[in-house]
Amino acid sequence: MSDPFIYTAEELFEWLSKGPDFVLLDVRNEKEFKNWYVEAPSIFPYINIPYYEFIEDVSGSVAKIPADQKIRIVCAKEGSAKYVAEQVVAKGFSDVGYLQGGIVAWGNVLIPKKISTDETSYDLYQCVRPGKGACSYIAIAGKEAMVFDPSRNIEFYQKFAEEKNCTISKIFETHRQADYISGSIQLAAETGATIFASAIDFDGAHFDYEAVEDMAQYDFANGTKVQAVHTPGHTMGSTSYFIDNKYLLTGDTIFISTAGRPDLGGKSKKWSRFLYLTLTLKFRNFADNVLICPGHYSNWREANPEQVFVDTLGNLRANNVAFESPTEVHFGEFITENHRPQPGTYAKIRRINGGWLKVDQEEVNTLDLGKHECGASNYGTKGVSAEVLRGKK
Repeated sequence: MSDPFIYTAEELFEWLSKGPDFVLLDVRNEKEFKNWYVEAPSIFPYINIPYYEFIEDVSGSVAKIPADQKIRIVCAKEGSAKYVAEQVVAKGFSDVGYLQGGIVAWGNVLIPKKISTDETSYDLYQCVRPGKGACSYIAIAGKEAMVFDPSRNIEFYQKFAEEKNCTISKIFETHRQADYISGSIQLAAETGATIFASAIDFDGAHFDYEAVEDMAQYDFANGTKVQAVHTPGHTMGSTSYFIDNKYLLTGDTIFISTAGRPDLGGKSKKWSRFLYLTLTLKFRNFADNVLICPGHYSNWREANPEQVFVDTLGNLRANNVAFESPTEVHFGEFITENHRPQPGTYAKIRRINGGWLKVDQEEVNTLDLGKHECGASNYGTKGVSAEVLRGKK
């Protein structure tokens, strides 16, 4: 009989990506488990037996676990999973591990995926955050790196840049995030990089930044072009970044299957119109072969075979539900039918990301964890009808 071992969030993602040969046991309470859980590219056996049940009845709880299986355990912070792992091993299971740092570690882990081809003079990486359903980006040319929409796991970006033998010089925000706490302020403080953001979204922010202008360029020293494109709708300051006339980093303006919610600022009707015009007017300037690199994803079915969330604008025009509304009115109806009330934490997160509010690490962990709710579809109580989408209702 072997003692339980500890594993990392990075290891868990790697295992889940390849089709795991174990059962994942989540020992958080039922409500926490239902609200937010581990998601991965593959389907895997995932069960919930709350920690308190092991306290009350170890034998009965262990009996609920599939016999003769490898078991990987996750809890909120690590301690409960370790305790349960010890009890499971004592009852005869031989291959048992528990997650280092608990679900908090899973919520913050970043998985880098290279997007650009080897033929380019730069490298573009998508940093997938599976615990949030979010994507940040790192572009590297020569000794210089630019980071787009960093999460608060700034150690990842610093270590990644060090491994690539480059220095982070610029940090870009596509908009003032509501669903997660940005790492821009801290990353800039530790690296000396300049933050670039829209003055519309960050007016009066309590940190130093340079305001981006529509169509302004922020090129690398080797000539690789990075152009800011104002794409309002999700927020009024939303800005996409066009790299090398190939890759459009869209933030929450457009995702693979839907668009970003324009209601989070409390002005759904007004902002829906701006988002509709962005998608139909601004985006018509981009060719079908431009690759869309979104700030979020809805589920792993949106990923390509390399587990990267990127697709051509042509494919989005053909398949993305946000492009199916023929008029501004129908698009507004689509938005209305396909969102639910935003989480109460979003208002506080926006204040933190503007530098106006400081909170301790414990509250940061509570506020920042959980999957995003920024998409404009799949969240409604009724769901949008095909008739509404196609202008027949």
